[in-house]
Amino acid sequence: MVVVGSGYGGGVAASRLSRAGQSVCVIEKGKEFLTGEFPSRLPELRRELQLNGSKMRSGSRTGLFDFRLGADIHVLVGCGLGGGSLINAGVALRPDPRVFADPVWPTEVTRDGLLDLGFGRAAAMLRPARYGRAPELTKYRALEAASAAFGRPPVAAPVVVSFEDTVNPAGVAQPACTLCGDCCSGCNVGAKNTVAVTYLPDAKAHGAEIFTELAVSHVAKGEGGWRVHFAPSDGKVASPSFVDAKTVLLAAGTLGSTEILLRSRERGLGLSDRLGERFSANGDIIAFALGGSERVNGIGVGHPPKFVGDAIGACVAGQIELPDGRHLDRSMIIQEGVLPSALAPLLPVFFIAGGRLLGAAQSLIKGVYQGPLSHLHTFFVVSHDEAEGRIRLDNGSAQIDWPGVAGEPVYARVDAALTKAAEAVGACYIKSPMAATNMGTKPATAHPLGGCGMGEDAASGVVNHKCQVFDGKGEESVHGGLYVCDGSVIPRSIGVNPLLTITALAERAMVHLARDRNLGFDANPRAPTEADGALT
Repeated sequence: MVVVGSGYGGGVAASRLSRAGQSVCVIEKGKEFLTGEFPSRLPELRRELQLNGSKMRSGSRTGLFDFRLGADIHVLVGCGLGGGSLINAGVALRPDPRVFADPVWPTEVTRDGLLDLGFGRAAAMLRPARYGRAPELTKYRALEAASAAFGRPPVAAPVVVSFEDTVNPAGVAQPACTLCGDCCSGCNVGAKNTVAVTYLPDAKAHGAEIFTELAVSHVAKGEGGWRVHFAPSDGKVASPSFVDAKTVLLAAGTLGSTEILLRSRERGLGLSDRLGERFSANGDIIAFALGGSERVNGIGVGHPPKFVGDAIGACVAGQIELPDGRHLDRSMIIQEGVLPSALAPLLPVFFIAGGRLLGAAQSLIKGVYQGPLSHLHTFFVVSHDEAEGRIRLDNGSAQIDWPGVAGEPVYARVDAALTKAAEAVGACYIKSPMAATNMGTKPATAHPLGGCGMGEDAASGVVNHKCQVFDGKGEESVHGGLYVCDGSVIPRSIGVNPLLTITALAERAMVHLARDRNLGFDANPRAPTEADGALT
């Protein structure tokens, strides 16, 4: 079996199929990062940045931070062994039940009871936890002051971080979080419960083989199964290669898996006409507030620390939950965030470039940990959009068409909410400090969903409730042995950070696959061995 991609969906597939005694090969486009190898300073971060647009690209094709610059909306995805888990904030939330009540989902998703099992297994492996001393953190207290605008106090956010020394269910020893705040640039402590320290080590321990820096172009039917075509990610080798397998599980992420299937369709593979549709940004907004009188401590210090002072905390320690009992799509969650320490030298430049001095010039002298930028609020918001984007190919690469996305009602609602939050602490709301950069003022998301959405049949989706790919020949006819297991199968916004949902849906799909093929696997924790180490 070949698993393409190594994020939450790919990690689950590799672990569970290996435990079922199957021969598993994992192919990952990015490279492996060991603990301590993530970028901690600006020059290192620049080397890990890749920009990809319809008319431009720069940076290494294996850069950790993969920015897709679009005409309508921008997307940030992680590129590395472990996928987006390497650079996300690690917030693990289950969606409002009304999300799954939407008829856009196949009815079986909520009827067979396996969704609850999937969430349970996801939580058991990723172990989300709420930091018990969150209210003592300066940035949490700053969020508490902002929450006065809504009459709802913040709550500690569940994050996939180990706050105590532990041996995790994959048998990997993890040290306690140092509260350095650098979760989103890669955890150099080893405390973040990424796929690279959970599902992937478990897969390797059960026999999976893992290969990095190989980019899959497309899949095609072969004799008795599938042929997966790939080449080195750096593009320097002209002759592509392939591997044959009876079963292929695409888990290259929302853009990656959709892109692979779009290229496969160009080469004759029959697929649903819905391929590429229902792209969602999950109502994402990252915004800022500056100028208040109180400190926030919202800039990471890294490990080892670049500045000694009060503890920063995990990237997200607290959130303001604003559910709407009548209208699900008007619900939102406002989270306080931390900018990685590697970005610190650029922050004064960003805010000056945006035409908002706001004391930023003083930060060039005093530093971001003591000057005005120590009062910088970073807000991460998740909500709901209409999922009306479409992923298409442009010169073989995924591009997103979503005319008018900036006018989606969610952005006006979030702008109004964050303006209130900023005013509550005497600060100025800053929607985009990067207006003068390539990012411009277009919406951006780090939680792309859809493109290979689930549906009852090929007329409504790209995959069925088991994540099997429809072949386009009949309403429910599927390609034997071809699956998609990642955020691309989610057919709508879910209003929460999606890592737990992606993992749960993949866990659910693996239970169905095992049942369909009379396979068995257990999900019990694994004891550590002396052989544990690098994955590749």
